Amino acid sequence: MKTKINEVSKENVTDILKLRINEKQKAYIETTEQCLIDAKECKYYRPVGLYHDDILVGFAMYGFFPEEGENGRVWLDRFFIDAAHQGFGLGTILLEALIKRIKEEYDCPEIYLSIVEDNQAALHLYRKFEFAFNGESDYNNEKVMVKKV
Repeated sequence: MKTKINEVSKENVTDILKLRINEKQKAYIETTEQCLIDAKECKYYRPVGLYHDDILVGFAMYGFFPEEGENGRVWLDRFFIDAAHQGFGLGTILLEALIKRIKEEYDCPEIYLSIVEDNQAALHLYRKFEFAFNGESDYNNEKVMVKKV
């Protein structure tokens, strides 16, 4: 099994925009279209396509935000597997690869994310990777989780 994480580019943007979240997840995460709009508006975001065996199966967006906290914070802001590729363990495989990439890129002591608390599937996945609630909420009133790296 081979995983790749490729930055969104003119070569893959059309396919990235075709990724769809599961109907049940629409209350929990933005579409790729909205994510790419957000990335254009904020220079800190790094949107990427998630590939498994050379097939685009998911999307993520992360970045370092220097104004947050004492020394800035690295956020895993968006992460999802396309609805057609869910249920095969790809979330676990690709989250592991993404965390490795983020650690290598930023050499950070912690990775932050926020979550709608009743998103049980995502909560289970993030807890498996030792993300834990830190008592904070973000500007959307989502609960903040942090992973020590």
